Amino acid sequence: MEVTVYDIKGAITPKKVQLDDAIFAIEPNDHAIYLDVKQYLANQRQGTHSSKEKSVLSGSTKKLHKQKGTGGSRKGGIKNPLFRGGARIFGPHPRDYSFKLNKKLKKLARKSALSYKAKDENITVIEDFNFETPKTKNFSEMLKNFQLTGKKTLVVVSKTEENVILASRNLKRLKVMHVTELNTYEILDATRLLITESSLREIENIHQN
Repeated sequence: MEVTVYDIKGAITPKKVQLDDAIFAIEPNDHAIYLDVKQYLANQRQGTHSSKEKSVLSGSTKKLHKQKGTGGSRKGGIKNPLFRGGARIFGPHPRDYSFKLNKKLKKLARKSALSYKAKDENITVIEDFNFETPKTKNFSEMLKNFQLTGKKTLVVVSKTEENVILASRNLKRLKVMHVTELNTYEILDATRLLITESSLREIENIHQN
């Protein structure tokens, strides 16, 4: 698939690049995408939630009243989970939600996500760029040139230029990501991908079979 290369002003350049069909035009594997996104979200969870059950809740263990003869239900103690301020039944405890996936499956998921974006024409290749000053205005003008103001945009770069990173920090719906950090969730979450020429070559090198 041949695509045009743009500059940061949104103008068409004479250059064209070829998107590798083995990465950007495969038959997407939805189950691989599901597993990779599930793992990404699971790994974001801290798992520090904790609740108190009867064994750790402070309070009297005295029986509230005799077992029979009161006309009421049986009550073992004030820590009964049915009482206000009582213990929690099968409450959450600290745990690790992360799990592992093999590299081939994760690579397949990323290629599937990139293929979906390419099919929907939501990938734009731009020239490598940097800003002279780390101003948010620079990035805002660039997004405006591509009519992406206010839209979820993922910019994939091969070099983490400090001015580019600093200029992007105050734009809420924009994310700048190094090509080695690219993942299935971020690809699918973005409305459009802006991929620099050098990072495109790195993507091809990383995802070669």
